[in-house]
Amino acid sequence: MNYADPMEIVSTAWVNFITPFSFPLWNKTIPVLATATPEAENAPLVLGGVLLSLVVIYLASKIGGELSNNIGLPPVLGELVGGVVVGVSALHLLVFPESGADSSSSVIMSFLQSTGGLSPDAGVGVFQTQSEVVSVLAELGVIILLFEIGLESNFRELMDVGIQALLVAVVGVAVPFAAGTAGLMILFGIPAVPAIFAGAALTATSIGITSKVLSELGRLNSKEGQIILGAAVIDDVIGIIVLAVVASLAKTGKVDVSNVFYLIISASAFLLGAILLGKVFNKSFMMIAEKLKTRGSLVIPAFIFAFIMAYLAAAIHLEAILGAFAAGLVLDETDKRKELERQVCPIADMFVPIFFVTVGAKTDLGVLNPAVPSNREGLIIAIFLIVVAIAGKVVTGLAVFGQPQINRLAIGVGMIPRGEVGLVFAGVGSASGALSEATEAAIIMMVILTTFLAPPLLRFVFQEAPAVPVKESD
Repeated sequence: MNYADPMEIVSTAWVNFITPFSFPLWNKTIPVLATATPEAENAPLVLGGVLLSLVVIYLASKIGGELSNNIGLPPVLGELVGGVVVGVSALHLLVFPESGADSSSSVIMSFLQSTGGLSPDAGVGVFQTQSEVVSVLAELGVIILLFEIGLESNFRELMDVGIQALLVAVVGVAVPFAAGTAGLMILFGIPAVPAIFAGAALTATSIGITSKVLSELGRLNSKEGQIILGAAVIDDVIGIIVLAVVASLAKTGKVDVSNVFYLIISASAFLLGAILLGKVFNKSFMMIAEKLKTRGSLVIPAFIFAFIMAYLAAAIHLEAILGAFAAGLVLDETDKRKELERQVCPIADMFVPIFFVTVGAKTDLGVLNPAVPSNREGLIIAIFLIVVAIAGKVVTGLAVFGQPQINRLAIGVGMIPRGEVGLVFAGVGSASGALSEATEAAIIMMVILTTFLAPPLLRFVFQEAPAVPVKESD
């Protein structure tokens, strides 16, 4: 009697099960294994390709992050640059089909051919499947990142900052978004959807980068420091809503006003409902966590909740990352928030670098090479985005009123760095297919430069004028 190959049975069963459930993350249906499943005998090579990709990713993230940290810059910037180095722009260690690469241009595929007996013909399927698995891991990484950001966002502290932070945040979102979108459409003739996507990428502010610099300067508890941090939190909330709107617009390729209103209302209602849910859910969550006695009794229920919220957001045509962010906001109110943050941190350390390195690896900076005539427009777009990104945040200090001695320039400069939040926009835009190579690379250049400039500029502007201390009544 002839028995079927167990690997083939498992592979076929998995494909038949998962195909109906292809999940529309970032409005892009991911073809899970079914579209490019290699023969069963090549399955170990797919695993080998994924493992080698992870080795490259983690080496790039750690080396880049350490070098960046040693020169006083955020590690996330080094992870991005590390991804650029190992990706399609340089070493071709980590390349993806959506970047225009194929199996013949992948160093990992060449290594598998020379050491694992992979044939060139089979390499096409292995490369496709390996790339899809790494992309899914990267998308899972950004979901975990937004869940972590939600855990770190404290609405009670945000309310204490007052109307000043709200005005700064609104101006910091509206000005760069409007100027960037209109400028790209009018000056460069870019279609509405990619122009809106690029404009939305200009709205972000990195809480992590700004808070680190303010802490090093001893200005974290100053009036300027609290306004900056409060505005950055609101900026992220507004930015997530904007991201949900523009990413959904990429589905249809056109701007539907009624759809925009629906998304704004549904996104706002989703976040508000999540916050209200927190008051009811927190006690139930803690009761469940306290009854569980095995490993992961706190963090596993938290991730179950986060993934359910991510699914619900996707089910109502929002972004999965919005649901993860909302889940973080809900669990932020629990009694064990600090413990939960501590347990989520190592998981984020494993998955989040995959996202950042992958974003860098997929970015072909060669499209900004001024020596190539066809690239010069992309370089000009990058310069335009950088100018709007800096000016659009610096003017936010003018929104502060009733504070004659406050350092308005410091507030504006503190809102400049995009950091990991800006990369989220770039990554989602890339996954949706809304951005051209030149526009995506221009956004990455904007994120890099604003992140580089913010720390030294903050030090400079705080040295120029004394910060206003926070009064006890505030």
